[in-house]
Amino acid sequence: MAGSGKSNPGRVKRKYLNLSTLRLLFQSIPIKIGRVGGSNPSTPTVSLIKRLFLFMSCYFYILHSKSKDKFYLGHSCDELKERVRRHNSNHKGFTGKTKDWELVYFEEFSSKEEAYGRERKVKSWKSKAKILELINP
Repeated sequence: MAGSGKSNPGRVKRKYLNLSTLRLLFQSIPIKIGRVGGSNPSTPTVSLIKRLFLFMSCYFYILHSKSKDKFYLGHSCDELKERVRRHNSNHKGFTGKTKDWELVYFEEFSSKEEAYGRERKVKSWKSKAKILELINP
């Protein structure tokens, strides 16, 4: 599942980074490696080595709950499988109330800012019909 959000594990949308983008990426690298405290202390920070050498992708994603018949829109630079697992875990947030969230769509980006921008854009639609149109073109 990449790019179009459809189930296609072999195809990944690639973006080449220019020098200014690389500088921004390296400036945003966290100094700490490992786990940090905060609102969700079980969330690991991204390791320095992973950010430096793998040029990690970030994602805008849409989850759906059949029991609630609701969508959840988010963005993350974590692996999507792990992110969905955390959404389905027992926590106090919106997605913690049910355990049937499924990844139905995602887009890949080269930066967290781009992924967050896409999330904000789609959330601004405030339309279930438009989200369904995006998921099922």
